Amino acid sequence: MDLLKAMTVFVRVVETGSLTAAAEACDLSPTMVGNHLQALEARLNTRLIHRTTRKQQISAFGRAYYERCVEILGLVNDAERLALDHLATPRGVLRITAPVIFNSQCLVPALADYCQRYPEVRLDVVASDAVSDLIDDGFEAAIRLGTPASADLVARPLQPYRLVLVASAAYLDTHGAPSNPAALGAHECLTYAYPPRSELRAQQPEWTLTGPDGETSVAIGGRLRVDNADALRRAVLAGMGIALLPAILVETDLRAKRLIEVLPDYAARTRPLNLLYLRDRQMSPKLRSFVDFVVERFGAQHAAKA
Repeated sequence: MDLLKAMTVFVRVVETGSLTAAAEACDLSPTMVGNHLQALEARLNTRLIHRTTRKQQISAFGRAYYERCVEILGLVNDAERLALDHLATPRGVLRITAPVIFNSQCLVPALADYCQRYPEVRLDVVASDAVSDLIDDGFEAAIRLGTPASADLVARPLQPYRLVLVASAAYLDTHGAPSNPAALGAHECLTYAYPPRSELRAQQPEWTLTGPDGETSVAIGGRLRVDNADALRRAVLAGMGIALLPAILVETDLRAKRLIEVLPDYAARTRPLNLLYLRDRQMSPKLRSFVDFVVERFGAQHAAKA
């Protein structure tokens, strides 16, 4: 016997005053309502409702039991609403990771809007250029440069990561500005050390540029290689050489003329940027809210419209 179902039927019988009316309210046949009532009375070994061919009357025990059933069913309904609300409302701790520069220049400034929209989500953000394992490192989502190699990950494309070739005015005054990509071989070219397991690590020390004559790859060399883009930017500002840096990192320096774009007629390859999460993970409301927010704010469709 389904005890909660039988209790619900009993409550409807008491409230409607008849088995027929209760049957309509419960979308059951009168016979089925009678069966539920009889099964409940048999379980309790007492009469809940005195029934004759002309009328029915609730017993003294039935009245007390009715009040307790109303209380229990109300608690069950409250529990179900709580569960449904929990499943529908983003809440809890969300642990994510993103590249250092994208995190500081783009993601964190946008998170104020996310937190205002979803006040019950607490964010644990790890800024790292390392290629983390989502399961081993406990991340629910990761923003990464490059193309994901694992079929276990869902990849949502974001706006490509644009790079720009820059140097300080002091460096160019001393060494001159290269007139074409081949001339970079004679310059001090500062490079970024991509983390282990990154597909971009093997692309050093070579820069690929596209200009009026198409695409060309240039072997470059220099005395400084560093695994932090902002440190590389500071080295360029200090006049140590030319570097290929994220546009989002140097756009303010370019506007202020602290840095100068080198070979402006040549564009570097963009780097793919993706939001990743596990394919077989049931998407919680907090994860779905973050995925939707990041794609809405930084999705590849914005680059297409630009």
